[in-house]
Amino acid sequence: MLAAYREKYCLPGGLRVVDSPVPQPKDDEVLVRVYATTVNRTDYALLTGKPLVMHLFAGFLRPKLPVPGTDFAGVIERVGTQVSRFKVGDRVFGFRDMGLGSQAQYMTIAANQPMAIIPEGISFDQAAASLEGAHYAYNFINKLDAKPGQKVLINGATGAIGSAAVQLAKHLGLIVTAVGNTPNLALLKSLGADKVIDHLQEDFTQGDEQYDFVFDAVGKSTFGRCKTVLAPQGVYLSSELGPWGQNLILPLLTALKGGKRVVFPVPGNIPRSITFISELLEKGKFNPVIDRKYPLQQISEAYTYVNSGQKTGNVVLDLGD
Repeated sequence: MLAAYREKYCLPGGLRVVDSPVPQPKDDEVLVRVYATTVNRTDYALLTGKPLVMHLFAGFLRPKLPVPGTDFAGVIERVGTQVSRFKVGDRVFGFRDMGLGSQAQYMTIAANQPMAIIPEGISFDQAAASLEGAHYAYNFINKLDAKPGQKVLINGATGAIGSAAVQLAKHLGLIVTAVGNTPNLALLKSLGADKVIDHLQEDFTQGDEQYDFVFDAVGKSTFGRCKTVLAPQGVYLSSELGPWGQNLILPLLTALKGGKRVVFPVPGNIPRSITFISELLEKGKFNPVIDRKYPLQQISEAYTYVNSGQKTGNVVLDLGD
């Protein structure tokens, strides 16, 4: 089989595509023929080992998994003797933010890991693109007691997290203002945004409108800058730690002070996220945004593009052939 490979933390140019033996599943595992995976911000952090905190989970001196990849969509080709949850021929998708070794034509995974049956009518590309970004977006939403009719501003709404957050917020009945760039304003409206702001033309932090929630899906703003557009009891959430790591401290400080506050959306319970997204996919209420597709042989280019900050939605790695 063909697989992406690296022996140490590296930049995209350090990735190689190698021919490796097909792994054999243990008694509690399944063998998956991978047809699609994404290259995402989590993958890039695991590839480079930056921020340094990634070393605590992915391997202190070198990565535990030489094959990168955190999500997948494919078909089960073999099951271990102790596996009853899945069977050969099942179309499945799954995600693990600390790595799965899924950027390869075949992978093994324990049957009790976060994985589910792909809903009927959903392609492998769509399934793979419904995992990483949607999981983090759902962890924005589920940290709040949001009620229909409340207003949310989503900064970075054209990314994988942001485009998912727009759809999930609308699903919950929130009034959504989406911040994006000029070419993607029509896309944001098609995803359900009630109002769009072109960040190339307007600074949303200087607006007159106030919001119950501000979701910074790209981590390029701060609580300090966003306070002016937060309602008196408004909540700010960011996908990043902040320029000085302040988003880990501000939740405690702002909770003590009262009023406008910060919540850091620690992304937990991946199985719950997959179940929630699966239900929306099955009902036709979630549509993952796919920007580009790359073959495995162009994986370095895919990582470079993801790190450029220019992608819209998801970048898919096509392993079909």
